[in-house]
Amino acid sequence: MDYEILRKRMVEEQLIARGIKNSRTLNSFYKIERHKFIPENLRNSAYADFPVPIGEGQTISQPYIVALMTECLDLTGQEKVLEIGTGSGYQTAILAELAKEIYSIERFEVLAKRAQDILSELDYTNIKIKVQDGTLGWQEAAPFDRIIITAASPKIPLPLIDQLADNGKLI
Repeated sequence: MDYEILRKRMVEEQLIARGIKNSRTLNSFYKIERHKFIPENLRNSAYADFPVPIGEGQTISQPYIVALMTECLDLTGQEKVLEIGTGSGYQTAILAELAKEIYSIERFEVLAKRAQDILSELDYTNIKIKVQDGTLGWQEAAPFDRIIITAASPKIPLPLIDQLADNGKLI
């Protein structure tokens, strides 16, 4: 399977075709090998236009949703970002390409460990991962210029609002 061709097609047909325009965001999607964040038995779906199971009842979001949320953050490269829901680590890697520091919280230890291993193997040094309830945020590292909630939540948890920097953005 030629993942490079599939990745290029994903960017062109799923992202650009749907209006993702930010060149930095698009370049990160061209670069990051999404299949490395997918369980081996499901890698044939790595670049497909749907979420893929990653274990613990969780999924890696479809590429367009990851791109849309990332583009909405309006990252310049100088931000400190809090990500709620590390999951596979794919969104984390995208963020690490675009921001200065990434703090990511995952409630499932097995997912956090797997993501940390992949991200370390890919030589990311601007990411910190913690296992805990994401609704609590990461108080000791606050404030954050950007907060992205990639996990399901019925409402925005108050601690996250309190940890957002003045003029920050929460997606």
